[in-house]
Amino acid sequence: MIQSMTGYGKAESKLGTKRLVVEIKSLNSKQLDMSVRLSSVFRGQELTVRSMLGKQLERGKVDVAIYTEDLADAAQAGSFTPVNRAAYAFHYAELRELCPELTDAERALAVLRMPDVVKADEPAAVTDEEWQVVEQAIREAVEHFIAFRVQEGAALQAMFTEKLDAISALLAEVEPYEKGRVERIRQHLLSGLDKLAEETRTQVDANRLEQELIFYLEKLDITEEKVRLTNHIKYFRETMNQPSADNCQPAAGVGKKLGFIAQEMGREINTLGSKSNQSEMQIIVVKMKDLLEQIKEQVLNVL
Repeated sequence: MIQSMTGYGKAESKLGTKRLVVEIKSLNSKQLDMSVRLSSVFRGQELTVRSMLGKQLERGKVDVAIYTEDLADAAQAGSFTPVNRAAYAFHYAELRELCPELTDAERALAVLRMPDVVKADEPAAVTDEEWQVVEQAIREAVEHFIAFRVQEGAALQAMFTEKLDAISALLAEVEPYEKGRVERIRQHLLSGLDKLAEETRTQVDANRLEQELIFYLEKLDITEEKVRLTNHIKYFRETMNQPSADNCQPAAGVGKKLGFIAQEMGREINTLGSKSNQSEMQIIVVKMKDLLEQIKEQVLNVL
């Protein structure tokens, strides 16, 4: 099984008189690109948070948010930002004298924007006990996040399996055309040479002709390409089903490998197309390319 780089996880807990919320979400990215947004009380723990998450998230554009919200009973208890009445009166009087043209409402609004009029108290440093609650919430959010990635990975794997089966089926459709193709090309070349010999009244060296025909037809042989493409498809499936080190979780970090295998599959399919001088085979090759492009698009989402 594989994991997707797209994920979402959320955990909530109670932290004193507040509700603690941890949210993690991610999209695909070549490397780990983590953005961490913390409430002011947790700012000093940013490196700790990054260290905790970096080991488990591996790749993706990850957004992490850890914040607190007032509970209803705490808000009713009066946990509001107070107004500095002395500062308000001072600035109001100054504005009334300096800007008499302002209305009372405009003057009041301007005063409330002064930095020393409405100033929240500095948050107290988080205690060790409180940080343990935060760490537990982070671990729960990561568990939900990974479960989401596993679920999305299962959907991707089902899609890959379907496309690989279709490519294998198309590869099998090439065989009936392949059997008669070489002989048809041989007869076409011989008839052309016979016609040329009649027109020029020259005799073709049969031995040399046979050697050249063998050399030319070998270049059109697609047996090696079919074998390599079949092996690449098999390796793609094996890589998808590769278990993690502990055999408990779907494998992570295989997205790049699957991308490389898809590139090799593309090379073999392109070579098949270049050697297919028959319209029916070329149509099959176009269908295979379309399926492979769908695989390549979604491989970018694999962790």
